[in-house]
Amino acid sequence: MSEAPSSDELPVGRVGRPHGLDGSFYVTRPLARALRLGTVIRVGSQELTIERRAGTDQRPIVRVAGVDSRDAALALRGSELAIDPALLPALADDEWWAHELAGLLVSDGARELGRVVRMIELPTCEALQVALDDGGEIIVPLVHAAIRKLDVRGGVVEVDAGFLRED
Repeated sequence: MSEAPSSDELPVGRVGRPHGLDGSFYVTRPLARALRLGTVIRVGSQELTIERRAGTDQRPIVRVAGVDSRDAALALRGSELAIDPALLPALADDEWWAHELAGLLVSDGARELGRVVRMIELPTCEALQVALDDGGEIIVPLVHAAIRKLDVRGGVVEVDAGFLRED
């Protein structure tokens, strides 16, 4: 297994099982939009360039420079893939990368509720896992009815906590 990425690198997946004989492999837990042709990724202590990108966003297949056989890909299985966040493609003004949301303060008006732990994907939408200041946890769907304001630069997510109350 490889070493973990440094704190200034963003995990973008793990090396899964090999695909074919040319060194290609599946990526598990992918941040698919970051796995672009020509992107330099860290695999263990090596910096390698993506030479091939196939498959789907849910099950991407990549080949990186220097890994040119099934055995070489198998030797990397389980290794974390990471990139410099500065290499991520630009997003629209109303889009954010999941790692940018972690740690944001969550409030309902003036009442502080807790902090975002991470973004999760639900079957119907993405949502924020929030650790409450009182020790509990809530899941806040990323939908207009629940989110009043999301300000990454300001470090705040303002929610309508009305969805927490039972009728």
